[in-house]
Amino acid sequence: MNKAFLSAVALLVLLGVVAPAQADDYPSRPIMMIVPFPAGGPSDTVARITAEGMSRHLNQSIIIENVGGAGGTLGASRAAGADPDGYTIMAVSMGAHVAAPVFYPNLRYDPRKDFEPIGLTANAPAAIAVKKDLPVNNLKEFIAYVKVHGADVKQAHGGIGATSHMACLLFNKLFDLNPTLVAYRGTGPAVNDLIGGHVDYYCEQAVSVAPGVKGGLIKGLVVSGNERLAALPDVPTAKEAGAPGFQLNIWSGVFAPKGTPKEVIAKLSAALDKTLEEPGTAEKFANLGGTVPAKAERGPEHLRKLVLDDMDRWAPILKSAAAENKPN
Repeated sequence: MNKAFLSAVALLVLLGVVAPAQADDYPSRPIMMIVPFPAGGPSDTVARITAEGMSRHLNQSIIIENVGGAGGTLGASRAAGADPDGYTIMAVSMGAHVAAPVFYPNLRYDPRKDFEPIGLTANAPAAIAVKKDLPVNNLKEFIAYVKVHGADVKQAHGGIGATSHMACLLFNKLFDLNPTLVAYRGTGPAVNDLIGGHVDYYCEQAVSVAPGVKGGLIKGLVVSGNERLAALPDVPTAKEAGAPGFQLNIWSGVFAPKGTPKEVIAKLSAALDKTLEEPGTAEKFANLGGTVPAKAERGPEHLRKLVLDDMDRWAPILKSAAAENKPN
């Protein structure tokens, strides 16, 4: 045998020994978690709770990087193009994976192909909130007000394709409302302007409006679904408010770039599951208006199926709603 052949064999043996050791050592340095929205919004809040728990179970820091803009698609594009080594992951709500493909025909990523699911983190109903001094006290009065004032009413959303855009499109279609849509770079800025009275209403995960409603800074009119929330006990459900068709569950999840090793995905998923098992996590989510997913709804495969099912389910609904609710 020549020296070149022996050297090649030695290298292959070395790689075979080193690779598993590297997988066993993961994570050996801090992990970056991209949140495709500005700080202070629902995706950011849920991500920080999740990251804190996962970092403890992985014995490694998880650093949040907020990359807002374009309804979450800028951050998602960045995450999709990151090295698939387990040191860049993404925490995102359903908008960037389910609604964005409908509204962005030139999207730089494919939610079906460009990510490895790690697991579902939280579920949350949507809530409709209005500025404090809007002269309405319930959903019926609000609908009547918007119908009278039409385009003079300003509805905020956190970017085309964001869950706030998605939720309001469905709400507006349900009641044949045609306000002026005002886009922001995320939930935080939109809620701040709602509190400041610069826009009239907003539809988003209950987690984003609950603090403002409880603090008397804005008024909550309705939550999607048929059960009242502990975080907003005085806000009626869709059924109670006379809007039984307003049914929307907004989920949040964690993903890694396509090609991330299965062993790494398994470690991240296990750390997420342990975080969700902690009573403190459920309590924090409940205080914000969200819930921890049931045990059977966790893990990569459930999230993979959820993305595919929701894309198929919501695409025709969103296309129809968008066609009937064009920006003024």
